[in-house]
Amino acid sequence: MYARLVYIFKNLNIENYEILFVNDNSPENDWQVIKKIAQNDSKVKGINLSRNFGQHYAITAGLAHASGDYIVVMDCDLQDKPEEIPNLLKKIQEGYDSVLARRANRQDRFFKKIISKFFYWVLSYLTETKQDAAIGNYGIYSRKAVQATILMKDTIRYFPAMIKWVGFKITTIDVVHAEREIGKSSYSLRKLLNLALDVMLSFSEKPIKLAMKLGIIVSGLSIMFAIITLIKYSMGYVLMPGWTSLIISIWIL
Repeated sequence: MYARLVYIFKNLNIENYEILFVNDNSPENDWQVIKKIAQNDSKVKGINLSRNFGQHYAITAGLAHASGDYIVVMDCDLQDKPEEIPNLLKKIQEGYDSVLARRANRQDRFFKKIISKFFYWVLSYLTETKQDAAIGNYGIYSRKAVQATILMKDTIRYFPAMIKWVGFKITTIDVVHAEREIGKSSYSLRKLLNLALDVMLSFSEKPIKLAMKLGIIVSGLSIMFAIITLIKYSMGYVLMPGWTSLIISIWIL
Protein backbone atom coordinates (compact mmCIF):
# COMPACT_ATOMS: atom_id res chain seq x y z
CA MET A 1 0.00 0.00 0.00
CA TYR A 2 2.76 2.42 0.95
CA ALA A 3 4.59 1.95 -2.36
CA ARG A 4 1.40 2.48 -4.36
CA LEU A 5 0.59 5.68 -2.48
CA VAL A 6 4.07 7.12 -3.00
CA TYR A 7 3.89 6.27 -6.70
CA ILE A 8 0.53 8.06 -7.03
CA PHE A 9 1.72 11.23 -5.29
CA LYS A 10 4.82 11.25 -7.47
CA ASN A 11 2.71 11.04 -10.63
CA LEU A 12 0.52 13.87 -9.34
CA ASN A 13 3.64 15.99 -8.68
CA ILE A 14 2.56 16.38 -5.06
CA GLU A 15 5.50 16.74 -2.69
CA ASN A 16 3.75 18.16 0.37
CA TYR A 17 1.85 15.15 1.68
CA GLU A 18 1.79 12.80 4.64
CA ILE A 19 0.78 9.16 5.00
CA LEU A 20 -0.77 8.30 8.35
CA PHE A 21 -1.21 4.65 9.35
CA VAL A 22 -3.40 3.75 12.34
CA ASN A 23 -2.78 0.37 13.93
CA ASP A 24 -5.93 -0.69 15.78
CA ASN A 25 -3.98 -3.14 17.95
CA SER A 26 -3.54 -5.67 15.16
CA PRO A 27 -2.51 -9.12 16.45
CA GLU A 28 0.06 -9.39 13.65
CA ASN A 29 3.30 -7.44 13.25
CA ASP A 30 1.67 -4.47 11.52
CA TRP A 31 3.02 -1.95 14.01
CA GLN A 32 6.59 -3.13 13.48
CA VAL A 33 6.14 -2.69 9.73
CA ILE A 34 4.69 0.80 10.21
CA LYS A 35 7.59 1.83 12.46
CA LYS A 36 10.12 0.58 9.93
CA ILE A 37 8.48 2.52 7.08
CA ALA A 38 8.25 5.69 9.21
CA GLN A 39 11.94 5.45 10.11
CA ASN A 40 12.86 5.45 6.43
CA ASP A 41 10.37 8.09 5.28
CA SER A 42 9.68 11.27 7.26
CA LYS A 43 6.38 11.73 5.41
CA VAL A 44 4.99 8.62 7.10
CA LYS A 45 3.49 8.72 10.59
CA GLY A 46 2.01 5.94 12.67
CA ILE A 47 -0.50 5.75 15.50
CA ASN A 48 -0.58 2.64 17.66
CA LEU A 49 -3.79 2.24 19.68
CA SER A 50 -3.50 0.59 23.09
CA ARG A 51 -6.25 -1.91 22.29
CA ASN A 52 -8.70 -2.77 19.54
CA PHE A 53 -11.16 0.15 19.70
CA GLY A 54 -12.84 -0.54 16.36
CA GLN A 55 -12.61 0.83 12.85
CA HIS A 56 -14.44 4.12 13.33
CA TYR A 57 -12.57 5.03 16.50
CA ALA A 58 -9.33 4.34 14.62
CA ILE A 59 -10.51 6.65 11.83
CA THR A 60 -11.24 9.35 14.41
CA ALA A 61 -7.72 8.99 15.83
CA GLY A 62 -6.23 9.34 12.36
CA LEU A 63 -8.31 12.41 11.53
CA ALA A 64 -7.30 14.07 14.79
CA HIS A 65 -3.62 13.80 13.80
CA ALA A 66 -3.96 14.57 10.08
CA SER A 67 -2.69 17.99 9.03
CA GLY A 68 -3.48 18.29 5.32
CA ASP A 69 -5.98 20.53 3.58
CA TYR A 70 -7.48 17.38 2.04
CA ILE A 71 -7.65 14.08 3.89
CA VAL A 72 -8.22 10.71 2.24
CA VAL A 73 -9.72 7.98 4.43
CA MET A 74 -9.24 4.41 3.25
CA ASP A 75 -8.83 0.87 4.52
CA CYS A 76 -5.47 -0.86 4.34
CA ASP A 77 -6.78 -4.11 2.85
CA LEU A 78 -6.43 -2.50 -0.62
CA GLN A 79 -10.03 -3.18 -1.55
CA ASP A 80 -10.10 0.61 -1.65
CA LYS A 81 -7.79 1.17 -4.60
CA PRO A 82 -5.24 3.98 -4.06
CA GLU A 83 -5.29 4.55 -7.83
CA GLU A 84 -8.70 6.22 -7.40
CA ILE A 85 -7.18 9.07 -5.35
CA PRO A 86 -6.48 11.28 -8.42
CA ASN A 87 -10.17 11.04 -9.38
CA LEU A 88 -11.26 11.91 -5.84
CA LEU A 89 -8.84 14.84 -5.70
CA LYS A 90 -10.00 16.19 -9.05
CA LYS A 91 -13.63 16.05 -7.94
CA ILE A 92 -13.15 17.77 -4.58
CA GLN A 93 -11.25 20.58 -6.28
CA GLU A 94 -14.48 21.43 -8.11
CA GLY A 95 -15.65 23.01 -4.86
CA TYR A 96 -16.86 20.13 -2.71
CA ASP A 97 -16.04 19.48 0.94
CA SER A 98 -16.58 15.73 0.84
CA VAL A 99 -16.33 13.30 -2.06
CA LEU A 100 -17.49 9.79 -1.19
CA ALA A 101 -16.23 6.82 -3.17
CA ARG A 102 -19.14 4.71 -4.36
CA ARG A 103 -18.18 1.07 -4.97
CA ALA A 104 -20.07 0.51 -8.22
CA ASN A 105 -19.40 -3.24 -8.14
CA ARG A 106 -18.59 -4.41 -4.62
CA GLN A 107 -16.14 -7.30 -4.54
CA ASP A 108 -17.39 -8.77 -1.27
CA ARG A 109 -18.89 -12.10 -0.40
CA PHE A 110 -22.59 -12.56 -1.10
CA PHE A 111 -23.50 -12.86 2.60
CA LYS A 112 -21.67 -9.65 3.50
CA LYS A 113 -23.37 -7.73 0.69
CA ILE A 114 -26.82 -8.93 1.79
CA ILE A 115 -26.16 -8.01 5.43
CA SER A 116 -24.78 -4.63 4.36
CA LYS A 117 -27.83 -3.82 2.22
CA PHE A 118 -30.17 -4.76 5.05
CA PHE A 119 -28.17 -2.66 7.54
CA TYR A 120 -28.25 0.43 5.33
CA TRP A 121 -31.95 -0.05 4.55
CA VAL A 122 -32.81 -0.11 8.25
CA LEU A 123 -30.43 2.80 8.93
CA SER A 124 -32.07 4.85 6.17
CA TYR A 125 -35.50 4.22 7.65
CA LEU A 126 -34.55 4.98 11.24
CA THR A 127 -32.41 8.06 10.53
CA GLU A 128 -34.68 9.34 7.73
CA THR A 129 -31.61 9.92 5.56
CA LYS A 130 -30.55 8.33 2.29
CA GLN A 131 -27.94 5.65 2.93
CA ASP A 132 -26.14 3.76 0.16
CA ALA A 133 -24.70 0.29 0.85
CA ALA A 134 -22.11 0.93 -1.88
CA ILE A 135 -20.57 3.81 0.10
CA GLY A 136 -18.19 3.17 2.97
CA ASN A 137 -15.38 5.19 4.53
CA TYR A 138 -13.29 5.67 1.40
CA GLY A 139 -13.32 9.23 0.17
CA ILE A 140 -11.58 12.59 0.30
CA TYR A 141 -12.58 15.28 2.77
CA SER A 142 -11.74 18.94 3.26
CA ARG A 143 -10.10 20.20 6.43
CA LYS A 144 -13.37 21.99 7.29
CA ALA A 145 -15.45 18.81 7.08
CA VAL A 146 -12.90 16.76 9.02
CA GLN A 147 -12.63 19.36 11.77
CA ALA A 148 -16.41 19.36 12.16
CA THR A 149 -16.48 15.58 12.70
CA ILE A 150 -13.61 15.79 15.20
CA LEU A 151 -15.59 18.33 17.24
CA MET A 152 -18.45 15.85 17.55
CA LYS A 153 -18.02 14.34 21.01
CA ASP A 154 -20.39 11.42 20.52
CA THR A 155 -19.27 8.28 22.31
CA ILE A 156 -20.49 6.15 19.41
CA ARG A 157 -18.46 6.85 16.27
CA TYR A 158 -19.68 5.98 12.79
CA PHE A 159 -17.78 7.98 10.20
CA PRO A 160 -20.14 7.72 7.16
CA ALA A 161 -23.08 9.02 9.20
CA MET A 162 -20.98 11.70 10.90
CA ILE A 163 -19.59 13.14 7.66
CA LYS A 164 -23.12 13.43 6.28
CA TRP A 165 -24.54 14.84 9.50
CA VAL A 166 -22.08 17.77 9.63
CA GLY A 167 -23.34 18.90 6.24
CA PHE A 168 -21.24 20.97 3.82
CA LYS A 169 -21.13 20.34 0.09
CA ILE A 170 -20.98 16.61 -0.57
CA THR A 171 -21.03 14.37 -3.65
CA THR A 172 -20.08 10.86 -4.78
CA ILE A 173 -18.14 9.30 -7.63
CA ASP A 174 -18.05 5.69 -8.76
CA VAL A 175 -14.79 3.84 -8.12
CA VAL A 176 -13.41 0.39 -8.81
CA HIS A 177 -13.60 -1.91 -5.80
CA ALA A 178 -10.92 -4.59 -5.61
CA GLU A 179 -11.17 -8.11 -4.24
CA ARG A 180 -9.57 -8.82 -0.88
CA GLU A 181 -6.23 -10.48 -1.59
CA ILE A 182 -4.94 -11.05 1.94
CA GLY A 183 -6.71 -11.84 5.20
CA LYS A 184 -10.39 -11.56 5.96
CA SER A 185 -12.73 -8.92 7.32
CA SER A 186 -12.63 -8.41 11.09
CA TYR A 187 -16.37 -7.70 11.05
CA SER A 188 -18.10 -10.81 12.34
CA LEU A 189 -21.90 -11.04 12.36
CA ARG A 190 -21.89 -10.18 16.06
CA LYS A 191 -19.77 -7.06 15.48
CA LEU A 192 -22.02 -5.96 12.61
CA LEU A 193 -25.13 -6.35 14.77
CA ASN A 194 -23.52 -4.43 17.65
CA LEU A 195 -22.44 -1.66 15.27
CA ALA A 196 -25.92 -1.47 13.75
CA LEU A 197 -27.55 -1.21 17.19
CA ASP A 198 -25.11 1.48 18.36
CA VAL A 199 -25.52 3.56 15.20
CA MET A 200 -29.30 3.33 15.15
CA LEU A 201 -29.62 4.38 18.79
CA SER A 202 -27.03 7.15 18.48
CA PHE A 203 -28.07 8.80 15.22
CA SER A 204 -31.84 8.46 15.39
CA GLU A 205 -34.69 9.14 17.82
CA LYS A 206 -37.02 6.89 15.86
CA PRO A 207 -36.19 3.64 17.78
CA ILE A 208 -37.12 5.36 21.06
CA LYS A 209 -40.30 6.80 19.53
CA LEU A 210 -41.25 3.39 18.10
CA ALA A 211 -40.67 1.80 21.51
CA MET A 212 -42.88 4.44 23.15
CA LYS A 213 -45.66 3.91 20.59
CA LEU A 214 -45.45 0.15 21.08
CA GLY A 215 -45.62 0.62 24.85
CA ILE A 216 -48.72 2.81 24.53
CA ILE A 217 -50.42 0.26 22.25
CA VAL A 218 -49.63 -2.64 24.60
CA SER A 219 -50.84 -0.64 27.61
CA GLY A 220 -54.06 0.27 25.82
CA LEU A 221 -54.74 -3.35 24.87
CA SER A 222 -54.00 -4.49 28.44
CA ILE A 223 -56.46 -1.99 29.91
CA MET A 224 -59.08 -2.99 27.33
CA PHE A 225 -58.76 -6.70 28.12
CA ALA A 226 -58.80 -5.95 31.86
CA ILE A 227 -62.09 -4.05 31.43
CA ILE A 228 -63.55 -6.91 29.36
CA THR A 229 -62.54 -9.40 32.07
CA LEU A 230 -64.13 -7.21 34.76
CA ILE A 231 -67.37 -6.95 32.74
CA LYS A 232 -67.49 -10.74 32.32
CA TYR A 233 -67.06 -11.14 36.08
CA SER A 234 -69.84 -8.65 36.87
CA MET A 235 -72.17 -10.48 34.46
CA GLY A 236 -71.51 -13.81 36.15
CA TYR A 237 -69.51 -15.46 33.38
CA VAL A 238 -66.51 -16.01 35.67
CA LEU A 239 -67.19 -18.50 38.46
CA MET A 240 -63.70 -19.37 39.73
CA PRO A 241 -62.83 -17.30 42.85
CA GLY A 242 -59.74 -15.10 42.47
CA TRP A 243 -59.41 -15.70 38.72
CA THR A 244 -60.62 -12.22 37.74
CA SER A 245 -58.28 -10.32 40.06
CA LEU A 246 -55.35 -12.50 38.96
CA ILE A 247 -55.97 -11.95 35.24
CA ILE A 248 -56.52 -8.20 35.68
CA SER A 249 -53.25 -7.96 37.64
CA ILE A 250 -51.42 -9.79 34.85
CA TRP A 251 -52.86 -7.51 32.15
CA ILE A 252 -52.06 -4.33 34.09
CA LEU A 253 -48.53 -5.44 34.92
